[in-house]
Amino acid sequence: MIIDKPLTNLQLELLKLYSMELSEEQLLEVKRLLANYFAERASDEMDRLWEELGWNDETMEQWLSDSGQPGNPTK
Repeated sequence: MIIDKPLTNLQLELLKLYSMELSEEQLLEVKRLLANYFAERASDEMDRLWEELGWNDETMEQWLSDSGQPGNPTK
């Protein structure tokens, strides 16, 4: 496999981290930390969108119906 793109700064840092020998328990902890970090970032972005676009529970209910889904051409 040939990679045409250079590594990102995150990939480079992870390579440095993973060059150390970790126990399975430590590796699992690092994976959880990364997953939690990115989950929190996604949640923060959704909160921002809700606030910025004025979304609410009613918006979600509309999305759950066939005619209210975002991007549905029948709406």
